[in-house]
Amino acid sequence: MSERKTPPVEPVSGTIMPRYAGPSTYCRLPELRDVPYCDVAILGIPFDSGTSYRPGARFGPQAIRQASRHLRYNFHPAYSTEPYRAFQVADAGDVPCNPFSIDEAIEQIESAASNLLEDIETLVSIGGDHTIAVPLLRAMHRRHGPVALVHFDAHLDTWDTYFGAPYTHGTPFRRAAEEGLFDDQHSMHVGIRGPLYSSEDLQQDEELGFKVIHCDELNEMGPDHVARRIRERVGDVPLYLSIDIDVLDPAHAPGTGTPEIAGLSSRELVNILRGLKGLKIVGADMVEVAPAYDHAEITALAAATIVFELINLILCGRR
Repeated sequence: MSERKTPPVEPVSGTIMPRYAGPSTYCRLPELRDVPYCDVAILGIPFDSGTSYRPGARFGPQAIRQASRHLRYNFHPAYSTEPYRAFQVADAGDVPCNPFSIDEAIEQIESAASNLLEDIETLVSIGGDHTIAVPLLRAMHRRHGPVALVHFDAHLDTWDTYFGAPYTHGTPFRRAAEEGLFDDQHSMHVGIRGPLYSSEDLQQDEELGFKVIHCDELNEMGPDHVARRIRERVGDVPLYLSIDIDVLDPAHAPGTGTPEIAGLSSRELVNILRGLKGLKIVGADMVEVAPAYDHAEITALAAATIVFELINLILCGRR
């Protein structure tokens, strides 16, 4: 991408073209190929070969894009931002992931993300299952070094293998820890709940460098407390956010592969994210939307809205 010489190309306005029509990009943004420069790229990763229960997250990127039509995205009153006028955001399309080879798909994702980050400062990825976090963190590490990793999820995703497979949606952060891709003094899980495979799971997770905020703590102390704990843990280290939609209760996000009851409400998640305003977010992913199990686009709309929150948070972190 060339240096900035012109104002950003803005999305198609809902006051000109009805929101149910127009481009099929996220928030009806311009495609990456159609802009002279780009500050933030939205990258679709239609991969779900690492799922352990219900497949279908390969259709997540398009479901999130479709649900983003609901959004009024010109001005965000919570941040007092006009994100698409402040900097150039574009849709980078989808990574062509091999659906039959996890190893090859991981290489394709890492290559695509690394190539984009040569010219674009920030990447927000929409998946896809959580396996994609490994190649994305590799690309981030190449650009920023070890980042603070804050992982919103019902599950730890730090198990060693599933059926002997080292790369699945339940193992990405074990692999990331082994490769030193995140700063183990500034990283944590948020929203963990439910039974585990072993009493040792939490101990092994802590040994990898994660602190954990369980849903019980959120329920007792509230979103402001959780946001404060995250800020204290992250400090001024560049931050990568990885958000599994199943951090939300199935009442708020039924369309996912491994739902767990007693999760966050969409309001709680949004309020926690807004409490992170000012942190230096250098990348993020939104994963595990499986539209085949969704109802009335509840899950896809939640994911699309969270991505919009992330875009605004990125902007606030640069002010």
